[in-house]
Amino acid sequence: MTPETTAHFGQISAAAGMGLSVVGLGVGVGLIFASFIQGIARQPELEGKLMTWTLVGAAIVEGIAIFAAIMCFLAIHG
Repeated sequence: MTPETTAHFGQISAAAGMGLSVVGLGVGVGLIFASFIQGIARQPELEGKLMTWTLVGAAIVEGIAIFAAIMCFLAIHG
């Protein structure tokens, strides 16, 4: 391979990483809320506790995905 073709591999892989972090975010939040709905269906009286922990889990997943997106952005432009 020539240096011209390999010069952009870092940017391409960073862009792919950014896309994968968004896909992971969607899957993670989807699984969290699917489990929340199942928990409500099984024990409706625990809705308040389940909602609290669901939002905490979703915030953690989103925080990790935002961190991954920032790292990929820095790899592209840094």
